[in-house]
Amino acid sequence: MAAKRTTAFIALLLFTAVLLGACTAKQTGQPTTAGGSAETSPGAASGTKGTLTVGAKDFTEQFLMGEMYALLLENAGYQVTRKFNISSAIPVIHDALRNGEIDLYPEYTGTALTSMLKQKSKDDESDYKAVKQAYQSQWQLTWLDTAPANNTYAVATTKAVADKYKLTSMSDLAKRAAELRFLAVGRFLVSPEDGLPGMVRVYGDFPFKAAKQVGYGVQYMALLRGEAEAVVVFGTDGEIKAHDLVVLKDDKHLWPSYYLAPIVRQSVLDKDAEIAQLLNRLSKIVTDDAMRSMNWEVTGNKKPYARVAKEFLRKEGLLK
Repeated sequence: MAAKRTTAFIALLLFTAVLLGACTAKQTGQPTTAGGSAETSPGAASGTKGTLTVGAKDFTEQFLMGEMYALLLENAGYQVTRKFNISSAIPVIHDALRNGEIDLYPEYTGTALTSMLKQKSKDDESDYKAVKQAYQSQWQLTWLDTAPANNTYAVATTKAVADKYKLTSMSDLAKRAAELRFLAVGRFLVSPEDGLPGMVRVYGDFPFKAAKQVGYGVQYMALLRGEAEAVVVFGTDGEIKAHDLVVLKDDKHLWPSYYLAPIVRQSVLDKDAEIAQLLNRLSKIVTDDAMRSMNWEVTGNKKPYARVAKEFLRKEGLLK
């Protein structure tokens, strides 16, 4: 899964933007500077507790999470500088954190495990422990609590197709593959670990009626038009909730979980433990359903990500 973000969100970025006008990193009200943009919110607090810099990668979900981190910290009395739209290539934002260019940012357990540590997934608990311990010992970076939201690879279909072919899991998909047309994104068709070859290795052959690669976002349009029966998705995509899609269970655990969590420089937490308490409160309530809803508000309904983030925090009683 190391290439997940770069291939689906970066390599296909321009293609999807032209075709759909709805690429994840180019939505209404979002940062557009490729190298990252730094700004302090006009509504920022006075900063009586000090100044922090919150980072985020270059796609919608990261903007949303980074903004919620920033709003919570401002609400508690910190002055916050936002540095969003940093490259999705994990070494870039990882180095920014280590070098003190940012103090914290949202990351995914699966990305850290496979891309930074080059380890294979065992189970959710083991994966998180491995990531947390390695980051602390090697770089003095602290993983806080994970959110339930899991932005892993998945395969989805419509309820009508799921009912017709009796699809609830990836094992079911393997059994009915010869009757189904399959659409993938990025390098999924050839990626040996987490793409179609990985599916074959774990579940057995998938002799699809047809299988091809399309730009990110195109797979949803094709699925809804009846041009495919199964498509590759990411677990917190807004389209899943907006179109009431069925996500097939990865019953043999091919893909590691990609749980969201704040990573914070330990030196920052040493000065103020309240930061961890604030961010952990948020992580508890960011579920798949909540993340899908927020993503769709931005990518589907074209609301500015900052507005969506603030509305969620207010609704959950975390913002004064």
